[in-house]
Amino acid sequence: MTAKRIDLNSDVGESFGVWRRGNDEALMPSLTSASIACGWHGGDPQVMRRTVRLAKAHGVRVGAHPGFPDLLGFGRRPMQLSPGEARDYLLYQIGALWAFIKAEGMRLQHVKPHGALYHMAASDRLLSEAIAGAIAEVDPTLILVGPPGSALLSAGQGAGLRTAQEGFGDRTYNEDGSLVSRSVPGALLTDPDALVDQVLLMIEGKVRAITGRMIPIAVDTVCLHGDTPDAPAFATRLRERLALAGVEAVSLEELLVDQVS
Repeated sequence: MTAKRIDLNSDVGESFGVWRRGNDEALMPSLTSASIACGWHGGDPQVMRRTVRLAKAHGVRVGAHPGFPDLLGFGRRPMQLSPGEARDYLLYQIGALWAFIKAEGMRLQHVKPHGALYHMAASDRLLSEAIAGAIAEVDPTLILVGPPGSALLSAGQGAGLRTAQEGFGDRTYNEDGSLVSRSVPGALLTDPDALVDQVLLMIEGKVRAITGRMIPIAVDTVCLHGDTPDAPAFATRLRERLALAGVEAVSLEELLVDQVS
């Protein structure tokens, strides 16, 4: 990570049909990158187009946020896939979003797997290699976003992709660097100042685990979940505090411009 620079991303475009999830319109102005759902865990064709246009209007770079085909479970339930299935599932979803991005005269910046797919790929070598291979097939200049030190980012590097290490500003961490399960009290930060303090610590290369112990972490991008209550207000507060701390918010493309592709 370049000192005093960070990408701020959020998972957006996750509404579906009459069901509304998050407040993308209020959140988007505070972001530098947006990961847009591709229709399987959330999103639909009209939501995808609207979200791409919204990002374009605010100068936010866009990425694909593919997940398991699990609308009922919001992509947070594990599924067992063969490497071939995983590869084709990724190609299908990235291709769908790519069409809307191209129609708006934009370019895809990154791919960030969603939910259970993201967390399973963090430690599953075969799944990670299938995901990275699919992304490289689409465009080897794309950036793969994943957890620091994970099998997912290792597979991305092996496939010749640029990679970005992601931290979560609104989630708490275990001492091993994994996220605290959403089923555990305290897994989600709900105090805006606590969230901002955590992000500022991450920029310095550390984070306080839920036990109170300080652990190392390296991040290029920080995520604020779009469906977190009060996410737009949190994002606005974060941008204000980052500016006061002399931290510049930039897109992944700008942040990683010097990284070998």
